[in-house]
Amino acid sequence: MESKKEKSEIREWLESAAIAVVLALIIKFFLFEFVLVDGASMFPTLHDGDRLIVNKLEYRLNNPQFQDIIILEYNTESTHIEFVKRIIGMPGDTVAIRDSIVYINGTPLEEDYINTEAYPDYPEVIVPEGSYFVLGDNRNHSKDSRYEDVGFVEEDEIVGKVVYRVYPFEDFGKIK
Repeated sequence: MESKKEKSEIREWLESAAIAVVLALIIKFFLFEFVLVDGASMFPTLHDGDRLIVNKLEYRLNNPQFQDIIILEYNTESTHIEFVKRIIGMPGDTVAIRDSIVYINGTPLEEDYINTEAYPDYPEVIVPEGSYFVLGDNRNHSKDSRYEDVGFVEEDEIVGKVVYRVYPFEDFGKIK
């Protein structure tokens, strides 16, 4: 009898572990993901080493919004990495940069969240339907839509919306 009870406990433990693994995978692949900021492209909003929670479900239910901070997939033949950027241009918008000021549809964008170093001009472009124009908040140190190999970000390249910073603990909170 003792051995049957042991097998039952082991089986129960294995079933619980299997359920936990399946739930963790569902959460990671479909709902939320933890990411580590690597680099200074979003300074001063985000810092190298910040740990973030990304809502992967948000854009299955709603469209990305102007100024959302997102995680996007950047793929080349030899590289697959994820970037964190801010949506600046929506589908159909005209975007240009002159004298370190971003213009959206001819109107200067007020950006109190960027690194204030001057950054290069960028010619006027129209954001195609189904795509977004993204920039890092640290414009001189950001590989973003201004670069041909990144370019406009298509909706299916967006992993999710950054919602919370969980580390460092003193900066814990919602990302704006």
